[in-house]
Amino acid sequence: MNVAVDAMGGDHSTKIVVKGAVEAASELGIDITLVGNRNIIDRELDLTSSDHVRIHHCEEIVQMDESPSKAIFKKKDASIRVAFDLMKKGAVDAVVSAGNSGAILAAGILISGRMEGVERPAIAGIFPSEKGPVTLIDVGANVDCRPSYLLQFGIMANAFAKSCLGIKNPKIGLLSIGKEGGKGNELVRLARSFFKQSPLNFAGNVEGCDIFTGDVDIIVCDGFVGNVALKLSEGMGDTMVGFLKRELASSFFGKAALVFGHHALEKFKRKLNYEEYGGAPLLGINGVCIICHGASSSRAIKKAVDLSARYVNNRVLDKMAIELNKYKR
Repeated sequence: MNVAVDAMGGDHSTKIVVKGAVEAASELGIDITLVGNRNIIDRELDLTSSDHVRIHHCEEIVQMDESPSKAIFKKKDASIRVAFDLMKKGAVDAVVSAGNSGAILAAGILISGRMEGVERPAIAGIFPSEKGPVTLIDVGANVDCRPSYLLQFGIMANAFAKSCLGIKNPKIGLLSIGKEGGKGNELVRLARSFFKQSPLNFAGNVEGCDIFTGDVDIIVCDGFVGNVALKLSEGMGDTMVGFLKRELASSFFGKAALVFGHHALEKFKRKLNYEEYGGAPLLGINGVCIICHGASSSRAIKKAVDLSARYVNNRVLDKMAIELNKYKR
């Protein structure tokens, strides 16, 4: 197992990414290839401390504000593109990056290519719920969708949830503005008929409030709606924890409760934290890629490497190909 980690990606310093990658190597026993500028990485890493980490040098970086497709075409020595090139050649098994998500998507399609039967790859966000992890797909790769795209998202997420999340027969819902069959825009109504004709375990329409109940295991939507839901949940989690801490700190009894309930509060915060799963898998390309949040901590990078290894070990690509072939329209 060898995972390429884009050392130059992310909103924070290279130090955070390198630290997470080294932790993954030492704690999980996974070989890591750090892709990026050797001079910058060397300042953050003593290679004598780990036999599982090596550096693949490249000069260029895709900045967060750059046009993704243009950058991938023009910057052939950019860390994101080089990481995918290494996976294409078989030098690494997976790619993890906290860089420009549009550039990651462009590199995945350009270099790895789409899987047979996939019109558009999609990003699968993993949310905590009362009953276990819920996969929301798509969370930003495809703003404008066709009904057939949504069905393919459901098929890919179904294979992923079975293989990586240990859910035997995932229940799938279609995100809409009401649970009744006639609710939603034309895209949702047409996609609903596609799902009903498929052998998938389709539970019908679900609403935004169902994301955190765990009544369904997979929720399908277009990337515009999914990205709004993702960012809303991230902001809500941070706000709720901050609000609760401020309220408790405003009175004597609240402060006492904060002291004694510190561990419970931290556990609650972890449940809402995207870092629990490290990142979001890019499904539908001929390769394994985990897209991390730009503000990822070293712990999130380590978790993302772990998720990518599970993806490879459980042969999710092979299982997804079988599922896609089975459900061909």
